[in-house]
Amino acid sequence: MIPNILSIAGSDPSGGAGIQADIKAIGANGGYAMAAITALTVQNTQAVRGVEIVPAEVVRAQIAAIRDDIRIDAVKIGMLGTAEIVAAVAEALEGLAAPIVLDPVMVARSGDRLLAPEAVAALRDRLLPMAAVITPNLPEAADLLGSAPARDVGGMLEDAARLRALGARVALLKGGHLAGGDSPDVLAHPGGIDRLDGPRHDTHNTHGTGCTLSAALACQLGHGRSLTEAAGRAKAYTAAAIAAAGRLDVGHGHGPTHHCHPFDETRP
Repeated sequence: MIPNILSIAGSDPSGGAGIQADIKAIGANGGYAMAAITALTVQNTQAVRGVEIVPAEVVRAQIAAIRDDIRIDAVKIGMLGTAEIVAAVAEALEGLAAPIVLDPVMVARSGDRLLAPEAVAALRDRLLPMAAVITPNLPEAADLLGSAPARDVGGMLEDAARLRALGARVALLKGGHLAGGDSPDVLAHPGGIDRLDGPRHDTHNTHGTGCTLSAALACQLGHGRSLTEAAGRAKAYTAAAIAAAGRLDVGHGHGPTHHCHPFDETRP
């Protein structure tokens, strides 16, 4: 059975992040993608030029319409924007048995803030306890914890444990912001902490990597795979998408990853 995966996130017209990245990543990981849009962004590979937030009641209605008709096997939550939308999403997903992957999108690579400061507490209090996995990068984890970002793997291990203490059942802390030739992630779960190692690829095409990883993880969980296997598969898929990004020619800034790289060999 092909799993039905719901992405709740903002739209990126350049196609590298947000809903567009999620749909491609879910399809590449063998799922059927559905989407509830929370915001319309005006952006390209160089900058975010503007954000139009979707009314919270419209976000709630989108999710309700899907739940009324379609089986949901997993959910990925990305950009939410405001405390009102955080509350609407929490209410709309109440009672859903499917695993929820929460990617706390707070600040774009350009530095533009995508989650209002007053919404951080709402996300931490309402959605964090509902999520099967939370997937922050180092600055996002610091924002949630009210601390400085981790600067090494030791700091990541501490932050991952602190995220669990906040109420996250499982924290997949992404180490892409660290310096060095490696890109380690840390997976903190009730059984302990695992380190997921991987090489760092020398490329500027990293737009939307967090969206891509969390969507792939949600899809892998939707397939019924264990947390550890799902995280490993999602990381491997994302790393390969980054490595293959040079095959694309998209924009003049931080280009997208190549979400559809698994299908390259089948193209004419």
